Amino acid sequence: MGARAREANHKKVRIKGRPPKAWILKEKSKMPKMKTKSGAKKRFRVTGTGKLKVAQAGKRHGMIKRSPKQIRNLRGTKTLSKSDTRIVKSYMPYAR
Repeated sequence: MGARAREANHKKVRIKGRPPKAWILKEKSKMPKMKTKSGAKKRFRVTGTGKLKVAQAGKRHGMIKRSPKQIRNLRGTKTLSKSDTRIVKSYMPYAR
């Protein structure tokens, strides 16, 4: 890596309390990273094709009033609808 390539990613900064000619190369600051919503990262997984997997709702309580067929069909995960996927993906900017 040449000197020019190294300087492209860095800027010269003077160290406080040192003579004016004492410069060091400091890495340029980047824009701050976006934060992922912590609730979204716990509840959704992105598949290989970009869809979102989500756990089925309606299995926390009140199982006695649900039929065995309904309980059986609520097992596992489902994929989120297209319109909801767009909203949830905005909460997870790096999980694409």
